[in-house]
Amino acid sequence: MSASYLEASARERILAVLDTGSFGELLPPAQRVVSPHLGQLDAPVSFDDGVVIGEGKLGGKDVMAAAQEGGFMGGAVGEVHGAKLVGLLKRAIRKKVAGVVLLLETGGVRLHEANAGLIAVSEVMRAVLDARAAGIPVIVLVGGANGCFGGMGIVARCANTVIMSEEGRLAMSGPEVIETANGVEEFDSRDRALVWRTTGGKHRYLIGDCQQLVNDDVDAFHHAAIAALEQAGPTALSLQALEAEQEMLRRRIATFGHAEDPMDIWAELGVPKPESVPMLEAAAFTAMADAHRITSKA
Repeated sequence: MSASYLEASARERILAVLDTGSFGELLPPAQRVVSPHLGQLDAPVSFDDGVVIGEGKLGGKDVMAAAQEGGFMGGAVGEVHGAKLVGLLKRAIRKKVAGVVLLLETGGVRLHEANAGLIAVSEVMRAVLDARAAGIPVIVLVGGANGCFGGMGIVARCANTVIMSEEGRLAMSGPEVIETANGVEEFDSRDRALVWRTTGGKHRYLIGDCQQLVNDDVDAFHHAAIAALEQAGPTALSLQALEAEQEMLRRRIATFGHAEDPMDIWAELGVPKPESVPMLEAAAFTAMADAHRITSKA
């Protein structure tokens, strides 16, 4: 029976995405590994610090997996939260598993922890690249209500594969951050249709930031993650791949830098009836989009 990925909790997602009955949690809530900073600020703590980590199987292959809990501080990353992710990635290298699956839902760094959170995100980024250098593919799933923003948005793009739903969002700066910094004339965060057109899964798929788009369904994410693991090619980042990625980004800015709305970009990509894109189901959308989307080989 299908279920919404968007509406599921972190634990519900990780249990559904991995093979049934295979997940074993590391540092579970019973161990009460909590943030040392939040209590000093009289802020609420979570006994897992907002991230579930563990090991299991995906398509019968051994993997490490983590799921951020958007219901706790929007999935924001603090010192312990980041350390759990780093430890998981290091364990993946040590155990030589088939892959790492990261179910990301986060607004970025936990402001309550300031520099500790920033350092944590940088360490997660380094650990992702270390895993790839060790021959372990990293697969990111984005479909939660809080999206994937801030430094963790960069972490997502360091992975081999990004799988999103239309409801998922991916960007460096969140809509409210852009509006605060540059004014509502630059970006109106209250225009939800504009927000999803700009940061949502369909736009990210069309411009090459996302490799697979699926329906808001835990089974769809499960099967897409299995396919990504089976199809994973070379995992280490080469200089040639990085140069190709930079060239793709340069051309993207040169070609679409003038656009005021993602719909303008879709039209320039040759998408027929760009205004109909938000109404398309994932399968119909990808069938249409594959002839027009930008691809990245990094």
